[in-house]
Amino acid sequence: MSLLTLENLSRSFGGLRAVDGLSFAVEPGQVLGLVGPNGSGKTTALNLITGNLRADSGRVIFAGRDIARSAPHSIARAGIARTFQLVRVMASMSIAENVAVGAIFGAAPCAPAEAMRRAPALLARIGLEGRGAEPAGKLTYIDQKRLELARALAAQPRLLLLDEWLAGLNPTELEEGIALIRSIAADGVTIIMVEHVMSAIRALCGRIVVMNAGQRIAEGTPDAALSDPAVIAAYLGDDDA
Repeated sequence: MSLLTLENLSRSFGGLRAVDGLSFAVEPGQVLGLVGPNGSGKTTALNLITGNLRADSGRVIFAGRDIARSAPHSIARAGIARTFQLVRVMASMSIAENVAVGAIFGAAPCAPAEAMRRAPALLARIGLEGRGAEPAGKLTYIDQKRLELARALAAQPRLLLLDEWLAGLNPTELEEGIALIRSIAADGVTIIMVEHVMSAIRALCGRIVVMNAGQRIAEGTPDAALSDPAVIAAYLGDDDA
């Protein structure tokens, strides 16, 4: 059985149909790439999965239950965690406290003291070892992204949504980031990654879904889907395609 299934999911903002009848499924343990031109509806789709936005129609089936109209905290408890395209850390709190929040409100909630005990190992895993006492607001942009990932992992998700987590990394950081995502998948976490870094998509994803104008226009292996004429036209325009 699929871990996550979207069925004819739609969401409009006024006259703009941001997600339009989107359907796809994700199998347990899979790393799925969700790609497409800017404005194609990828982040909106993630927001519908996590409950940050409410769908106008359609279903989001997670582990056999329709969560399309559930509250975000309920969805987090069910086992879905995410990072954001625009990084969101709690700047006035310490790095370790940021991570602890993920544990307190995640799929296996615990007391604050236990959450703080879990933080150092997660910070070491994402490259912030020994920095738990520092204020999160003082981190560089790249390290804030690392922190956001640690907070998501602290929630012990079954499904992890990464919204352009690899964007802005230099070549060395990109290699490290790909290795980290691969290790998370090896732990059995199912991943959907919205990403424009196609080298990472090819390295990590056995299957991708390509969106344009809110709709799925192709699906398959990265090589097959990205060579689809509809995908080439979406990225380059009909004349260039």
